[in-house]
Amino acid sequence: MSRELEQISQNGISSLRNNHRLKRVLIAFIGFITLGSLIWWFYTSRYVRTDNAYVVADSATVSSRIPGRVVKIYVENDDSVKEGMLLLEIDPSDYALKVQQSEANLKALEEELNLRRASLSYIETTMTANVDAAKATLKIALDREHQAQKKIEEIEEKRKSAEADLKQAEKDFRRFGALYDQRAISERELDRTRTAYKKALAQYEALSAELASARIALSSAKKETERAQAQLRAAEAQDLQAQMERHRIKNLEAQVEKAKAELELAKLQLSYCKIFAPISGYVAQRRFQVGDWIQTGQPLLAIVPLHEVYVEANFKETQLKNMRIGQRAEIRADVYPRYVYKGRVIGIRAGTGAAFSLLPPENATGNWIKVVQRVPVKIALDEPPPSEYPLRVGLSLEVKVYTSDRSGSKLKEER
Repeated sequence: MSRELEQISQNGISSLRNNHRLKRVLIAFIGFITLGSLIWWFYTSRYVRTDNAYVVADSATVSSRIPGRVVKIYVENDDSVKEGMLLLEIDPSDYALKVQQSEANLKALEEELNLRRASLSYIETTMTANVDAAKATLKIALDREHQAQKKIEEIEEKRKSAEADLKQAEKDFRRFGALYDQRAISERELDRTRTAYKKALAQYEALSAELASARIALSSAKKETERAQAQLRAAEAQDLQAQMERHRIKNLEAQVEKAKAELELAKLQLSYCKIFAPISGYVAQRRFQVGDWIQTGQPLLAIVPLHEVYVEANFKETQLKNMRIGQRAEIRADVYPRYVYKGRVIGIRAGTGAAFSLLPPENATGNWIKVVQRVPVKIALDEPPPSEYPLRVGLSLEVKVYTSDRSGSKLKEER
């Protein structure tokens, strides 16, 4: 009995020791899990990461502004080119001939314009001289007509007075003749009245003749006035010819401006026969050879500015809560897994990639399945990639953005 009790006592003590050891293990395990969770939360709350990221560059697609046949090529794929470097040449023969035609057309129009201007100057000068002469002649004719009219009026007044004197002299002569027949007066007195009558008659006839002459002079003056007026109208009619010449000159001036524009366009098209690099970078995707006929706008090659590449990282929408413009980033390329590139967030796209796709999803159709969307984030490198670790467009990357600094904005500031 005592042995059994002793055995039970030893078993109880061993069980208590095992329970105490189990509690320690549980406490240690819980502490380890808690510490690991705290460490994981502390580090992972400071950044977000994604492996859905790629190298991107704003490459330039080179195309021709004119159609033509390629005659010379100066670059190959993968060549390094500088901005303004000659890449290829198109046959300039047709375009050079068009420039010559435009120059000849412009020269002909300018010569015709100069001739028309000289003609207008001559017409205006002649018209001015003729008008001035006609006006002077008309003034002289009008003065003569006025003088003739005035002279007629004066003669008519004198003639009226002479007519009255003649009538009185005739009356006196007849009365004195009757008295002489009656021997009431002497012959001498009769002769005196006869002489007075003849003198009055001669004066009247002289004034009548002078009046007729003055009327002839007036008629001649009127005809001269009419001729002067006709000359003035003819001279002034040249103004219509001058106006027509001015309209021709305006039309020619418009044609000259059009010809100048056509010449400039022809020269511009001729200059397009030489195609230069719009930016510095590396040649890619050259799609033509010497002798090929190229069309306007046809893509010929691309120039990739590898010194200005940037990163486009596609983060889940749930990772954007604490992301801000200006936060620093670390980038690793799959091709150089041990090298870290430094950069900063410079832009967060205004929509998800699906929203801007060629065929955006229509979630209102009823066949809707919720999928976590991704938003492109643009990250600029702090410095160009080193020559020993160059980045190429399309390379896969792993991006880590540190979100602890939240002083920046979520959207770019307005310009």
